[in-house]
Amino acid sequence: MNHPAFFDDARKIIVYDPLAEFLGASRDGLIEYSYADAVKLAGHSCPTVAGAYLMTLGALSRLYGQDLPERGNIVVEFRNDQQSGVTGVIANVVGLITGAAGDNGFKGLGGRYDRRGLLFFGVDFDGDIRFQRRDTGQQVALRYHPEIVPAEPAVMQLLPAILSGSAQDEDRDVFARGWQERVKRILEQIDNPDLVTCV
Repeated sequence: MNHPAFFDDARKIIVYDPLAEFLGASRDGLIEYSYADAVKLAGHSCPTVAGAYLMTLGALSRLYGQDLPERGNIVVEFRNDQQSGVTGVIANVVGLITGAAGDNGFKGLGGRYDRRGLLFFGVDFDGDIRFQRRDTGQQVALRYHPEIVPAEPAVMQLLPAILSGSAQDEDRDVFARGWQERVKRILEQIDNPDLVTCV
């Protein structure tokens, strides 16, 4: 995929997946996810996809510290319904990395590795997303604040003409570059405690 270089510069997420090890997809069970992987899943790069990636990274860091997160052993809850706003897009990215799935997830083998029943929506709690380790019960709820990295007004002013089909090629290029520049700036704030806050 011919993508902006900053996709590869964002911090990677490494997880241990016992199912991947058991079935030989990864000899040691280790899987590395990049921001580019999240983009490939979503089919686009935007502040929402970046936020889903950063919230997952932040949650796993808080829950596991220096230990490897165990994919398939994490429950994820969303305050909003699945059809609300961009919740579904975020859930897809979170599910990719954590292995958490609803009824459509992997059913397991011999009573093990079941990925269903790990993803929930419309749960009442303070935050946007809540992650919980199944082995320890430890949990963390997070909120995402993309507004602290605002879009350039001049870039966003191009959007109506692009959507109506009346924009010039140059305007579409300027918009696309400006859009991704904001995503880059968001990912560069990866360690900013005000971007992803712990509730």
